[in-house]
Amino acid sequence: MNSKKSGILLVCIGIALILASVGLICANVREDRKAQASVERILAQFPVSKAGGAVSAYLPDPDRAMPVEEIGGNGYIGRLFIPSLELELPVMDDWDYRRMKTAPCRYAGTAYQNNLVICAHNYASHFGRLKNLLPGDTVLFTDMDGNAFVYKVIETENLPPAAVEEMKNGSGDLTLFTCTVSGRARVAVRCRREDAGEGVSSIADR
Repeated sequence: MNSKKSGILLVCIGIALILASVGLICANVREDRKAQASVERILAQFPVSKAGGAVSAYLPDPDRAMPVEEIGGNGYIGRLFIPSLELELPVMDDWDYRRMKTAPCRYAGTAYQNNLVICAHNYASHFGRLKNLLPGDTVLFTDMDGNAFVYKVIETENLPPAAVEEMKNGSGDLTLFTCTVSGRARVAVRCRREDAGEGVSSIADR
């Protein structure tokens, strides 16, 4: 093959790679928009929040199952509010890859045992901005009975995709995690629980 043909071939390969990258970006944007629309639709159907309930009522019974309410054919255990990211999200009671396209999901644990782990895709409208959280930032979780749990970010970790036990048993009372854009690691934000919040409002109320 002469140098001219080689040059044309390389140009064609380069164009094909650029088109593939553009297609992937467009697909990701569409998925993100669908995810955001799903979140807004689900939150609009959530029961009126009773935030400010007595979280202490659960302390004598940490083995109590988290209350679940069905919305749109899926069960939900509550909503997550991250003020610094202006992010409010419903949280499903169990996870799989299909559910995660709709909303964040409980991966393990409960709020009552201080070992709740929540996972989500790295959509900008889900957990794509977790890496921007800083130690001291507030994270709020309100269960379906309206009890508000207040947490402070204590650290951010990068873990291998297969580090399941490390994800579930790390430091902190609440863990939020998502994959990196490359999919080669997991971003895990560890939070420590503080006193229950009172009168916690949603973004829509502010």
